[in-house]
Amino acid sequence: MSPTVRPVVFSGAVAVICAVAVTLAVVAASRPTVVVAAPTALPPSTATFTPGVFASGDATVSKRPDLAFLSVGVESLKPTAAAAQSDLASKAAKLIAKAKSIGIADKDINTSGYSVNPNYSGSNSTIDGYRASEQISLKWHNVDTVGAALDAMVQQGGATNVNVGFGLANPKVAQAEARIQAIGDAKSKAQAMADAAGVKLGQLMRVTDLSYGGPVNYGGSFDLAAKAPGVPTQVPVGQLDVSVTVEVDFAIA
Repeated sequence: MSPTVRPVVFSGAVAVICAVAVTLAVVAASRPTVVVAAPTALPPSTATFTPGVFASGDATVSKRPDLAFLSVGVESLKPTAAAAQSDLASKAAKLIAKAKSIGIADKDINTSGYSVNPNYSGSNSTIDGYRASEQISLKWHNVDTVGAALDAMVQQGGATNVNVGFGLANPKVAQAEARIQAIGDAKSKAQAMADAAGVKLGQLMRVTDLSYGGPVNYGGSFDLAAKAPGVPTQVPVGQLDVSVTVEVDFAIA
């Protein structure tokens, strides 16, 4: 090869190498960065399972109610809403006055419902007047005279919608009695389960009351206006069932 050709060939080789290097640098720069790191140690689980014997128990105690809940209502239908509301106010005032006259205290009288709405004729959408209604809740503390109280509210008070229910003035006493029995029932079940499994019951770890609400017996509605005049209303009181459910958790000895 002549001396003139060698420098040219050498220069061309150098140029090719430089171009390849630049290309590699550009490709490398365009790739996302990848970081490789050792995985961190996960914290040990703090959740532990404690073997035990779990059982539920229930009990029901029957008590005679000593409190009656009376719901009495009046309503009015007039051509205008204002007239219906005004007439309703007069009827409600008469009803409340009668409730007080038979011995119901102010604290035992409260409004449970009040409404004024258009009244439609038949299945048509024509408004033929306005209906106003008010429902009043009363507490009556002598369950043996509930019938007489209802008669007074209808015959002298003008009530047209009447409902009655019974309850306990202090349901906690009956609930405590039922709870003791329910816990005894749960413990008996837990002991039977332990005996069947061949283990011994250890310490009682937890007792949970799964009950809710209080005992109220709603007797339903009465159409007192349709009954024969002079015949006193009879409202049997009966018994209330107070139920309690518990859960007990025992360790295994």
